[in-house]
Amino acid sequence: MSAPLFLVDVLPAAGSFTLDGPEGHHAATVQRLRAGESLILADGRGGSATAEVTAVGKGFVTATVTGSHHEPAPDPRLVVVQGIAKGDRGELAVQAMTEVGVDTIVPWVAARSVAKWRDERPLARWRATAREAAKQARRPWLPTVTPVDVPFKPTFVLDEAAQTRLSTVDLPSVDEIVLVVGPEGGIAPEELASFESAGAVLVRLGDSVLRTSTAGVAALSVLSVRLGRW
Repeated sequence: MSAPLFLVDVLPAAGSFTLDGPEGHHAATVQRLRAGESLILADGRGGSATAEVTAVGKGFVTATVTGSHHEPAPDPRLVVVQGIAKGDRGELAVQAMTEVGVDTIVPWVAARSVAKWRDERPLARWRATAREAAKQARRPWLPTVTPVDVPFKPTFVLDEAAQTRLSTVDLPSVDEIVLVVGPEGGIAPEELASFESAGAVLVRLGDSVLRTSTAGVAALSVLSVRLGRW
C-alpha cells in the first residue's frame, strides 16, 4: 500500500517537522499513522516530499524528511467545463475527474442545467471534493475549481450526435485542451452552435450515452492515453 499524502502550504526543508492542523489530525487520528511508517507531503503545485514518522501525538505527527521531488506542470493542461447537475452528480464528476488527472474544472450553468447555485456553498463542496480526491490519488498537482462560468475557449464538446470520435480526432498543439461536458439533458442546440462558431469540434465517445457524472472522466481517460499521460 502506498504512503498516504497530505497537503501543506509550504514543504518542510530537510530534517524534522511537525504536521498539525486538519492534516495532522487526519494523519494521527484517521489514518492512525505510527512511528516508522512513511507519508508524503505535497504543496499542490508539483512539489512533494517523502518522510518517516518519528512520533505521534494528539492531532499531530512528527516526521523526518527523507527525500523531495518536483513534478513539472502537465502540458498540455486538461480543462473540463462541467455542466452543473442536480443532486450529487456534480461532486461525483469532480471526484472521478480529479482521480484521472483533470487540471482545471469550470462549473457551467448550461441552458438545460436543472440545478442552480444560489450561493458559494456548492463551489466550496466541489473544491473540497477535488482536494480530497487529489490526496487519495497521490497527485502532486491539485486541480483548480474556478468560480462559476469563468470565460473559456472550448476545444472539444461532447455531443452524442457528433460524427467524429474523441479517440481519433486530431489533437491541437496548444497549452490546454478544454473539454465541454453538458448537464443532464445535454447541451442545447444554440449552445452547440455557439461553441462551433468559437472553433470547437463536436466529438463523441462511442455509441453509449453516458451520464454527466461519467462522461468527463471517460473523455479524460481517452485523452490521457492519447497524450501519453497513461
